[in-house]
Amino acid sequence: MRVAVAIELTDQERATLEGYARGRSTPARLVLRARIVLHAAKGTQNKEIAEDLGTLQKTVGLWRNRFAKLRIAGIEKDAPGRGRPKSIGAKKIADIVRITTQETPPNATQWSTRDMAKASEVSASTVRRIWREHGLKPHLVRSFKVSRDPEFAEKLGDVVGLYLNPPANAIVLSCDEKSQIQALDRTQPSLPFRSGRTKTVTHDYKRNGTSTLFAALNTLNGQVLSMCAPRHRHQEWLRFLQMIDRETPAHLQIHVIADNYATHKHDKVARWLGRHPRFHMHFTPTSASWLNMVERFFRDITTKRIRRGVFPSVEALVQAIESYIAEHNLDPKPFIWTAKAGDILAKVTRARAALANNAPSV
Repeated sequence: MRVAVAIELTDQERATLEGYARGRSTPARLVLRARIVLHAAKGTQNKEIAEDLGTLQKTVGLWRNRFAKLRIAGIEKDAPGRGRPKSIGAKKIADIVRITTQETPPNATQWSTRDMAKASEVSASTVRRIWREHGLKPHLVRSFKVSRDPEFAEKLGDVVGLYLNPPANAIVLSCDEKSQIQALDRTQPSLPFRSGRTKTVTHDYKRNGTSTLFAALNTLNGQVLSMCAPRHRHQEWLRFLQMIDRETPAHLQIHVIADNYATHKHDKVARWLGRHPRFHMHFTPTSASWLNMVERFFRDITTKRIRRGVFPSVEALVQAIESYIAEHNLDPKPFIWTAKAGDILAKVTRARAALANNAPSV
């Protein structure tokens, strides 16, 4: 009479197997194998284990013996060569990847799983699996713009140098304006947020005017100097620079990082800067506003205070912006710039080369 191999577990093996046996997200086959081994460790025979777990005695014997030889690793993976063979080959997979990335369907701008399944004569679940394995998401698109500034490298090094190695006895301010912030009011009150129901807002709204936020982010300590104005002309930009001049210690040099918006280079602004030599302007390359660190602060205030806010008037909007910034300045946290200028330049160079290779022939 054949006797089943005895199973003895270490404390760590028992804890691991019990975790698999109880795991709600553990694959069902691994749950079954773990329960088989746990029963076997109690001295239960294969026939009784099979009856208790509703499986075959042959299956119990297989995984009992596999665990005895290979321990935990033996039940976590199937033996090589087991399981259903692949229904499609490598060439078919390569064709699906190529078509997904290089072609478009005749009636759409991107492939869906059903369209690709029909074109490739496979199932939609197969297409979904291949896309997942190759990191393909045709339904998503991201915006980009490669700078064509002939002085890109010089401006890049100048701005990143201020972030990574700021000058002594100076303040580095990342400045910009967030224009056309709308004071939107919903036509009906929101339904309350509670367990089992998300917060709701009406799909329509009332426009109550706009405001522009001028902000200067101190790159060293994260504090923000701000001003709200109805418009964003050179007059408002000049008022903002004058406010910075008043609000910062007079003995410190001020390095201002700004984009290439025309108001930042207006003749009257240039003359004022000439009379205030402690101001030093540093302009980001064209189409590279992402180099301006204050954009990161604008993202935060948009997400946390503006986007879901309800503002019955411009005054209410301005008050909300000012209160957010005041709260931010109580415990400011600087953003840490980690990208090196050389790495950014190499990435931009590769992007330019890719655009040149894909440019349509004339």
